[in-house]
Amino acid sequence: MRKSVQKLGSSTEKFGEPTLMRFLIARSMDADKAAKMFVKWQEWRSTWVPNGFVPESEIGEELEARKIFLQGLSRSGQPLMVIKASKHFPSKDQLQFKKFVIYLLDKTIASSFKGQEIGNEKVIAILDLQKLSYKNVDVRGFITGFQFLQAYYPERLAKLFILNMPGFFVSVWRMISRFLEKATLEKIVIVSNEDEREQLFKEIGAEVLPEEYGGQAKLVPIQDVVLPPLDN
Repeated sequence: MRKSVQKLGSSTEKFGEPTLMRFLIARSMDADKAAKMFVKWQEWRSTWVPNGFVPESEIGEELEARKIFLQGLSRSGQPLMVIKASKHFPSKDQLQFKKFVIYLLDKTIASSFKGQEIGNEKVIAILDLQKLSYKNVDVRGFITGFQFLQAYYPERLAKLFILNMPGFFVSVWRMISRFLEKATLEKIVIVSNEDEREQLFKEIGAEVLPEEYGGQAKLVPIQDVVLPPLDN
């Protein structure tokens, strides 16, 4: 894959095997396809995140909603993100929303770094649809989030648990699902019975799972989480 990236005029010099392996897995171990995906990702990062991070000053309106929470590390060492969909409303500023998606994914992934990035870190997410109404439904926003995840964060999602799905959202979810790759769909659990709730509890653990889902933790808005500096 490194040679394939070089042929495309780019470099993998700053990236270790775990990072490259994510792209290979996402492209069924096809080195040329993985290289194209990797180079496209590099170009995308240089355009959207030229300084390496999204400043909170650029996503103020999205942060004010306090709809994303970062809960710490699960039993397997993967950070838990909680999304309260009832606090979200379709954004009139799509540029800011896209930057917000990058911010929340970058920060959640970075919260699992132990001094430095390895490259194979994954996240667990809970999408809570409790009290969801029609005015909260944002098909475009969902598709944007999943497309970013699939195209620019390959193999970063460990599991997504969807809770409290109302009946009217079933058809909406079917529409969104058409844009999801098979590998993404296989990581999504729509929690609808006690066995699936038990799976959620076992994978995440009581210490970081919010109280309302049977855990012991308080919800922590993502902007209130301070990450330790990385090692030089």
